[in-house]
Amino acid sequence: MSFIRTLLIAGLILLYSQPAAAVDRRTPVVEAIAKAGPAVVNIRTEKVIKRRAASSLFGFNDPFFEEFFRGFSPPRTFKTQSLGSGVIIDPHGYVLTNAHVIEKASKIYVALPDSPKELEATLVGQTERLDIAVLKINSDRTFPHLAPGRSDDLLIGETVIAIGNPLGLGHSVTTGIVSAQRRRIPIADNFVAVFIQTDALINPGNSGGPLININGELIGINTAIATQAQGIGFAIPVDTAKKIANDLLEFGHVRKAYLGVVPAAAGNKSEKEKTAQDEGGILVKAVEEGSPAARAGLQFGDVVLALDDVPVASPAEYLSSLETYTPGNKVRLQVMRGFDPKEITAVLAPLPKDYGLRYGERVFGLTVADNRDGVEISRVVAGSTAAQAGIRRGDLVAEIGGERLKRVEEFGRIIEEMMGQEPLRFLIVRGSRGYYVELP
Repeated sequence: MSFIRTLLIAGLILLYSQPAAAVDRRTPVVEAIAKAGPAVVNIRTEKVIKRRAASSLFGFNDPFFEEFFRGFSPPRTFKTQSLGSGVIIDPHGYVLTNAHVIEKASKIYVALPDSPKELEATLVGQTERLDIAVLKINSDRTFPHLAPGRSDDLLIGETVIAIGNPLGLGHSVTTGIVSAQRRRIPIADNFVAVFIQTDALINPGNSGGPLININGELIGINTAIATQAQGIGFAIPVDTAKKIANDLLEFGHVRKAYLGVVPAAAGNKSEKEKTAQDEGGILVKAVEEGSPAARAGLQFGDVVLALDDVPVASPAEYLSSLETYTPGNKVRLQVMRGFDPKEITAVLAPLPKDYGLRYGERVFGLTVADNRDGVEISRVVAGSTAAQAGIRRGDLVAEIGGERLKRVEEFGRIIEEMMGQEPLRFLIVRGSRGYYVELP
């Protein structure tokens, strides 16, 4: 008995003298980070800036002397650096990050967590409006990666984890919860983006890094912090990011998706017509023949309340939402037809060639052509709003909606971006005089 008792005592001493087994501390958060961490990279960019610093050559630092000596010395070249994060989404070394992380970069370097050596990367494509970019690491090796998951099933209050390179501190981790699945934030004139809102700390340098769920799945790309409030961060939903990334990988740019609806502001609706998610919607002013909208059964007078459960309160929000889709994507439209709610599914098509030019002719009554002096009006449709405003053949269009233009292709692009915004302001030049016209 004494021998057995000695063994038991020795076992207890051994048990309590050792730290708790690591397996007891491997929480779901630890497991998620272990799964996703190897695919998270730090991104360092170099930007070359040319600047004249003439006055410093003579020992002056006053702005007056800087301006005086500006023409007396050649420009000097300066290098600046910035830091950000990214996530490898493919074993061949394709990295998903924010467009602003690599903005104007002359060189891009990527550092993996398991290696202090940086690897150079090449920009595959980017979209500044949606703040998404895809890079390719210049190497033939196979890389650890984290395939995109889904973000359409997020739960308010579920645990999320942000991994990145905040303030240059490589591979830092913060945790929090989902505060909102689809937070609409105006980020530019007439452009509204949809983000995942979280209280996981997202600091400068986190941009481009992954937001993952408790299963270690990629659900978003960390992109912004609210400077006026601590503890509020935003991430681009991965459902949006992967659609855009697919186009950037295949085409090098994002193709515009086409539904075939001419939108207008819905105006005030009666209380009977309003739903719990209704914040205005857009009125279907016209459905273009043969378009995806026509094939799906949308009709003139319908009010589109939401795209895939994301509310749209104005034509600008509708067009912003449409930019997050690419041709071939399906979109569910929540629609009010009279007093009846409907759900209609459409398959988006590529935007037809020269669509903006045809839209300008159909809606405003203007046909344009390139001229050595700019964009010339070659035809005004009889009875159109342009004709009623007194616009004539031979006039020049110098500006649309506050944006200057010099070529016909710019006319078409601007019209496409501002489609549905009515009235739209045109700067018309006749001879040596210019005047503003709002159409229609």
